[in-house]
Amino acid sequence: MGKVITIFFLILFLAFGGWFYWKYYFTYSDGNRTGLLQKFSRKGNMFKTYEGEMVLNSVISNNTSPMAMEKFFFSVEDKNVASKMTGFEGQRVVLHYQEKNGALFWRGDTRYIVDSVSNVAR
Repeated sequence: MGKVITIFFLILFLAFGGWFYWKYYFTYSDGNRTGLLQKFSRKGNMFKTYEGEMVLNSVISNNTSPMAMEKFFFSVEDKNVASKMTGFEGQRVVLHYQEKNGALFWRGDTRYIVDSVSNVAR
């Protein structure tokens, strides 16, 4: 009976570990986004995280509102990338990101984790 309970809890632990990896560490997608880096800050009460906001392409929608802007919200884990990002505020940049299935509070507010940034030459 004790062996059955041990095996049950081992399977339960492995299933939870697999789910946790899939939810928070598995990269669902990755890619690049280009736009105007509008906001970048370090925030949080207990865990300080780097959070950013980028304005993407503008499109003409109708006569009443000529421009519709899409925003891309993201988080940054790497301090080196974050220090580069502060110098690029107000400029057009290309961000490479990894999309996770969930957000961890010590990693950032969003599922999009930016791992590199480069300035777009004008």
